[in-house]
Amino acid sequence: MGASRQADLYFASFTLPDFLNYLLAAGALSIVFIPIFLSHLQRGDERRAWISFSVIANFILLVGTVGIAVLMALGRPLAELVAPGITDPTDIDALVRLTRIILPAQFFHVVGGLLSAALQAQNLHALPALAPLVYSAGIIIGGLIGAYYPQLGAEGFAWGVLVGSIAGPFALPLYGCIKSNMRWLPLISFNDPDLRRYLWLSLPIMIGFSIVIVDEWIVKNQASYLAPGTLAYLQYGRTLMKVPIGMFGMAVGVASYPTISELVTAGAIVKAYALLCRAVRLTLLLTFAAQVCLTIAGFEAVYLIWGLSAHRFSLSDAQETATVLTFLCLGLSGWAAQTLISRGFYALGSTWLPTLIGTVIAAAMTPVYVALRLRGGAMGLAVASSAAIIIYVMVLGWLQRRRFEREAIARGTTLEGSQGMLRVALRLAMSAVVATGLGLLARIQLLQWLPDANAMTVIGRATLLCMLGIGLYWGMAHLFRVGEIAEIQAVLLRKIRPAQAPDTPHQDS
Repeated sequence: MGASRQADLYFASFTLPDFLNYLLAAGALSIVFIPIFLSHLQRGDERRAWISFSVIANFILLVGTVGIAVLMALGRPLAELVAPGITDPTDIDALVRLTRIILPAQFFHVVGGLLSAALQAQNLHALPALAPLVYSAGIIIGGLIGAYYPQLGAEGFAWGVLVGSIAGPFALPLYGCIKSNMRWLPLISFNDPDLRRYLWLSLPIMIGFSIVIVDEWIVKNQASYLAPGTLAYLQYGRTLMKVPIGMFGMAVGVASYPTISELVTAGAIVKAYALLCRAVRLTLLLTFAAQVCLTIAGFEAVYLIWGLSAHRFSLSDAQETATVLTFLCLGLSGWAAQTLISRGFYALGSTWLPTLIGTVIAAAMTPVYVALRLRGGAMGLAVASSAAIIIYVMVLGWLQRRRFEREAIARGTTLEGSQGMLRVALRLAMSAVVATGLGLLARIQLLQWLPDANAMTVIGRATLLCMLGIGLYWGMAHLFRVGEIAEIQAVLLRKIRPAQAPDTPHQDS
């Protein structure tokens, strides 16, 4: 598929399905549902927990089915709206066809999200963590089939999305829930208190258009006006950026949220805030390191993933994608941090404030996206995206400290003396700037020594640049006295060092 108009159409075809996913608050299913499900389990009322699950799941099935039918029927006019820069009738037909293939996948994503939330509430995390990998494998297999049958084109990837969503996000957690004695009952009750609570907590996410969600929509909308392949450059870059976000931000957020929620429910506000801040600091430490690597070795990463495996993805395509990736990565740590910071509000039962702040920032920044697209093309859109998420995270982090402080005072305690996030974030950002600057200088010299674009040379360059970048970053962070460095080093040492032999040999009795 490469960086072609066909790739643009494939990436644009996700906008309407993502919109439906957003309206169903799929991204917040675990955040909103876990406290509801967990509250019944903590009281020992497993039957009521599964009744709540059934009522909410069946409601989502009903609304989701209607939503898919409406979007299927209005596919063409809506396709022209989401990608106004694509005007060729043949391209629009292809965009509508791809959208209609991908739309039903949201059914499995949303219901699967609820199933995963039920597992996470029971401290069963393995299958929910595996689900995205199976989903990605489905897309890859679909793409390979599309490559083998060229007449399929981007439709191979689209069918991979649909099949992957069934096999991964839906089937895996369904299997896990069945093993944990799930009782999915045929109940529909609009008066159920848990359904009402779920809707109340999800409503701001459904009706608000936070920058966290609409950023990608705006970028796709504006990129459709640019040259063919530009939207693909942005999406390839975003896809690569999402890897460390998923590895660190989402993974830490999913793992820590149930504990933070339990601490808040128990009234241990100071402990909950301390755990949240620690999770954010560790995430920032790791994602800034990833940012350094993706900036100084971005071309190598892009070319290894897409350039060597796709004959339509040229060296110039890899360079364009790497350039866009550099500017997208300015916001990488912000994207990872927001997944954790927003969960702090959700643990307190506040879903309105993050959405309100995100919606205001989205409205304020939309003209900036347009202006920077006109002045800088794809790079301008990448800068606008990064600026928007950084502003959002800074405002949200400041408001969160104030909110937790009020909650602590209401319980007779205080956050005074608790380490926050900002100071460490600034130190890590400075460390990343220094490491990136020195790494780019080293890259110039390394390209003179290893200029070839064959697989082994590119792998060698990427390895050397990442090792140098991480070493410089780690050293600067240590120089700036970032305490989390010692914590990560201790974990690594425990993994590397063999178990120490006991002082005295064990005697059999």
